[in-house]
Amino acid sequence: MRKIRFCSKCGIYTLKLECASCGSSTVINAPIKYSFDPEVSKYRRMSKKNIIDEKTKGIL
Repeated sequence: MRKIRFCSKCGIYTLKLECASCGSSTVINAPIKYSFDPEVSKYRRMSKKNIIDEKTKGIL
């Protein structure tokens, strides 16, 4: 199964290893898999906290 890739230079999504419009290399644009591992869950909690902080910053 091929994963969707993202060109960070021009912002285009593709399945190819190189961007069709600018020719730069693309990266896999997928979130990390859910895991109960404490090391991974630490980053998941930090990400969730940042999202909540950004949402509440606009309200206050």
